[in-house]
Amino acid sequence: MIQDDETRTLELKKSTGELKDGMRSVCAFLNTAGGWLFIGIAPTSLKILGQEVNDNTRQEIAREIAKLEPLIDLPIEYIDVPGRPGYQVIAIYVDAAGYWEEPYTFDSRPYIRLESTTIVMPRDVYWDRLMRSKGNRHKWEDQVCEDITIADLEEQRIRGGVRLGVERGRMPASSLMETTENLVEKLKLTTSDGKLKNAAAALFLRDTSQFPQFLLRMARFRGTNKNEFFDNQRAYGNFFTLLDAGMAFFFKHLSISGKIVGFTREEKLEVPAEALREALTNALCHRFFHNTSSSVGIAIYDDRIEIENSGHLPEELTTETIKQSHHSFPQNPTIADVLFKTTFLENWGSGVGRIMDACREANLPEPEYNQNASFVWVTFKRNTTQPYNHTTPTTPTTPQVKSPSTPTTPTTSKREDAKFKRLKTLLTAIGENGANLKVLMEALQRKDRKGFVSTYITPNIEAGYIAMLYPETPNHPMQSYYLTNKGREALSNL
Repeated sequence: MIQDDETRTLELKKSTGELKDGMRSVCAFLNTAGGWLFIGIAPTSLKILGQEVNDNTRQEIAREIAKLEPLIDLPIEYIDVPGRPGYQVIAIYVDAAGYWEEPYTFDSRPYIRLESTTIVMPRDVYWDRLMRSKGNRHKWEDQVCEDITIADLEEQRIRGGVRLGVERGRMPASSLMETTENLVEKLKLTTSDGKLKNAAAALFLRDTSQFPQFLLRMARFRGTNKNEFFDNQRAYGNFFTLLDAGMAFFFKHLSISGKIVGFTREEKLEVPAEALREALTNALCHRFFHNTSSSVGIAIYDDRIEIENSGHLPEELTTETIKQSHHSFPQNPTIADVLFKTTFLENWGSGVGRIMDACREANLPEPEYNQNASFVWVTFKRNTTQPYNHTTPTTPTTPQVKSPSTPTTPTTSKREDAKFKRLKTLLTAIGENGANLKVLMEALQRKDRKGFVSTYITPNIEAGYIAMLYPETPNHPMQSYYLTNKGREALSNL
């Protein structure tokens, strides 16, 4: 068991002179993944020293165990050291506390294990664990959201999600005929007395100004550190608003390639959009909400992309085992259930596997997962390490958009002028943050949806000026359109 040095589930101490430190690790094991404490073994050298054990030693150990709360009976083994008569190794093993059990403290302080280090459990983590142990009614997402009504929710988002759920067989077809009030109730977003939960606000609230934690931080940095950035944005809103904003940021700053398949042009990000969307969805869903200073972050560097959220991995998972087949341990079960029913989130812990599959298909390394006391983050490696140049000149291979003033025949000039005007209006309406079909039709004062798509949307997707948020599902109810690099360049030239 001690052929290697200390690990997430193994702590070594030379003697009971370090008993207090050892018991802090026992507390951390209880709150994390369980583990062994061996007293009488030197760390690093792994030399088995043992120590003399008498009644005073046993009483001292019992006194320290009594400082663990809730009260727990820990079995202790005393193992003779060969070749050292009278010397023993003291071994204490603990199982991890259950997912819904109250967190343990030692000497009135809670501890957790990060890799081979024992640290004080952050206050946010402690209160979240404590509330979870009291039942769902104490979790932030299931508490009553004061002063909001059904009218404050985005009905289009609710019904669009329900339609997806019906199409995928996750919700009954009769849901399409339900009132918004009934849908919200059936999605378990109301309390027993009909009041809206915080989960409803996190998912569908139109005006989120009373929730500063509904925040997505986005930055594009020069190089491979945070010393300098080219773009630094913040978006506030509900889950869907933040998901759209994050995907728009990816489309803005990542390279896009395209190819013609049949009669349509397929746009692909350098890191698969489906992998980024799944990772961002996980971050927005499984984050801590109760801390008003918490947030989700996107950082794009020359060599990598990082998506982080406040919180920690479930005690049942590590940064390595999360890549293996595992059960689902949602931080916010109510929110996760709604996203599953509306197809924005998969169940049974399969999301990470799909992210890795998408990266492998794109010939990219598997993403890396990391965590510290306050955040969890996933890192995607980029294929290119070319420095980001905000004023990169256009290469000859990039098609140029003609200026409306290009001399030509009078008839052609008018036609060209009208064409460029429509393109400029469309690209301006999409802007840096993207836009859905309804917004674009209003901006260009068009009412014929089918005609608008065939005249404005499809040709410009094929030309490579714009891309879809959900290219694999063109008729997705949450479909939005974003400028490609070519589109942004065209807009600046028009």
